[in-house]
Amino acid sequence: MEVDINSYERYLGGDDTAFADIVREYADGLMLYINSFTRDIHVSEEVTEEVFFKLAVKKPHFRNQSSFKTWLYAIGRNTALDYLRKNSRQSCVNIEEAKDIQAEENVEKLYLKEEQKLKLHTCLKSLRPEYAQVLYLVFFEEFDNAQTARIMKKSKRQTENLIYRAKAALKSKLEKEGFEYENI
Repeated sequence: MEVDINSYERYLGGDDTAFADIVREYADGLMLYINSFTRDIHVSEEVTEEVFFKLAVKKPHFRNQSSFKTWLYAIGRNTALDYLRKNSRQSCVNIEEAKDIQAEENVEKLYLKEEQKLKLHTCLKSLRPEYAQVLYLVFFEEFDNAQTARIMKKSKRQTENLIYRAKAALKSKLEKEGFEYENI
């Protein structure tokens, strides 16, 4: 289900179920994106709640200069940066703690796949935060380069260069870890 500006407009018009649709659609992805800043899943949950609180209470004006998702993630980025400015401490919590194991898959195959994901996330977390953020937005959230540039407050060219450097850095780290690409 792709939530668009119509859901936000319906919410502004008094339809509370539209806000629930927005939260349901974007909360998980937004929280994982914010985690690339905070590096603490619990703090990311709090910051994500703050983003939706701002949306619900302050009801900022959406100007249709981008997609609703791009606009929402930009708010999330700004809120995360505000949080980090106010709270200088950072702690590390593995994102893998939040994953569920699916019983119907082959346990051994699932274990190997999870090990590869763990290596990928560990390597991703060890990159410069800016690299982890750009890779998360492009490959996990599937934003295009222009949307990613808007969220990260960079030019499209800067974003393209950042993606290139981030992919090279991640590839280097993965190769050092003995990562097997075909198993993902």
